[in-house]
Amino acid sequence: MENKPAVQPSGRFKLKYRGIDCLNCGHPLDLSDKYCPNCSQANSTKKLTLFDFFEEFLANYFSYDSKLWKTLTALLLRPGKITREYISGKRLSYTNPFRFLLSLSIIYFLIISFSSEFESFNKFGYEIRKPIIDLQTEFDKIEFENEEERQLALIQMDSLKINSFFKNQMSDKDSTILVNPKSYFKEINTEDLTRRFLGKIDFFNTVIKHDTIYYFEQGLTKFEIPENKENEMAFNLASSLVDIEKRPGTFVNSLISKLPFTTFFFLPFFSIFIWMVYVRKKYTYTDHLIFSFHNQSLLFILLIVSNLINVVFNISSEGLFILIFAIYLYKAMRNFYQQGRVKTVIKYFFLNTLFFILGSIAITILIAASVFTY
Repeated sequence: MENKPAVQPSGRFKLKYRGIDCLNCGHPLDLSDKYCPNCSQANSTKKLTLFDFFEEFLANYFSYDSKLWKTLTALLLRPGKITREYISGKRLSYTNPFRFLLSLSIIYFLIISFSSEFESFNKFGYEIRKPIIDLQTEFDKIEFENEEERQLALIQMDSLKINSFFKNQMSDKDSTILVNPKSYFKEINTEDLTRRFLGKIDFFNTVIKHDTIYYFEQGLTKFEIPENKENEMAFNLASSLVDIEKRPGTFVNSLISKLPFTTFFFLPFFSIFIWMVYVRKKYTYTDHLIFSFHNQSLLFILLIVSNLINVVFNISSEGLFILIFAIYLYKAMRNFYQQGRVKTVIKYFFLNTLFFILGSIAITILIAASVFTY
């Protein structure tokens, strides 16, 4: 317990601040212990100052021998080899692949959101126009002696082309819906499931745009619509579509914010196919997943650099960096799986084709889910 370090430390690691027991876990310590061998907490009893706090934070990330710099150097200069070292047990030298990829993806999509002008797309949004007169409401106020007289009045209205003004302001379908929305909705219910649901979406889309219907219960009362899940789902989807039409830029930003987390659902699924292609190499599924994480991390690093270059020099460098990544990915496959050039090239093109197909499906699902939840 009395051992003294050969080199005199400074700052909060001075000998006068050394303890004989870890303040975190209670493990016995020597004076030479800069960190607890049991839990790795710093052996210091000094009160944490603001300077100490930021010094420790910056040292963890920007010191010469930090995990961050070692990981970045290995990723850039040793494609594929960092994964071999990591899965072979050399893990303390590098950052956790999952955490590293998550951090990079969040940084990249934040940069995209702030540097891009997606919000400016809102100027192309749909401007909701409400009819000057609610024809159905006004017509329903008129009292007729019988249904025959009512139908005759409808025919006369049409012959006088009262709706011609509105038909110039909106589509024929919209004007048809707005003239008699209650009857139109009843007709929709006679269709099969697919046509009925799409028809209801179209109906709600129209009345939300032109009749200022703000919530589902309001539509139930006004148009005598049955209250059920199908109608509610159709209304919610139509409401989302109207919001997207009004603010397309805001929707794009919302979509981009979900992409980092989508990556972590997609890569584990895609890694199954990598495992199937390299099934004879005796790697575990987790090994392939870590390989995917490392390569995706490098892609985000290149895209971040590309975006910064674009902002500074006002150029488009994405194509160059995508080409660099394509070459890098081939080298990573060669170094990690250690197969010949011909086999690697064949698997390279097969897996990349599969990646784009599955990626397109994933993006489609993401957009559809975002529309439903927007």
